[in-house]
Amino acid sequence: MLTYLVLGLLVFLGVHSIRIVADDWRRRCIERSGEVLWRGIYSAVSLLGFVVIIWGYGVARQQPVQLWSPPAGMQHVVALLTWVAFVLLAAAYIPCNHFKARWHHPMLLATKFWAFGHLLANGTLAGVVLFGSFLVWAMVMFANARRRDRRDGVHDELGLLSRSVASVLVGTLVWAAVAFWLHGLLIGILPLS
Repeated sequence: MLTYLVLGLLVFLGVHSIRIVADDWRRRCIERSGEVLWRGIYSAVSLLGFVVIIWGYGVARQQPVQLWSPPAGMQHVVALLTWVAFVLLAAAYIPCNHFKARWHHPMLLATKFWAFGHLLANGTLAGVVLFGSFLVWAMVMFANARRRDRRDGVHDELGLLSRSVASVLVGTLVWAAVAFWLHGLLIGILPLS
């Protein structure tokens, strides 16, 4: 029963891929309707897709199709990859840090680390569909964003050490909260137990 999961992924990742597949159409819509309305519709459709992904994955987890069993100790590898993802995610919101200065799109890198780690830890068909989709999407989006940066002459901004340290600290605190508490509360699995 992957129908809802796939539908949610198509909506969520589809909306987040408009810039790649229909950038001119996106620009025309923003010019016609205005930035605020565009962001509102974009956010509403994204949220709808996200909710359907969560619901669809929950439904698929009730009757899992096991493709492989992750090896013992994999949770430590996943913990490291997700820690990197949370640091990069924090860097996406903290201005003037070295992560953003170097890679320009730390949120997409965070998605790649998160998805790859979860793909390693989940040997179910639903896990492969969910995390594999996010991994492929993030790889395509990152490559496209970097190509657009080169085309538009985007240069590295100045990275401040204090902002980079803040990214690591904030990312680590949020990662710890998720790993030791929120993941169990929301997903039902404590990854480091």
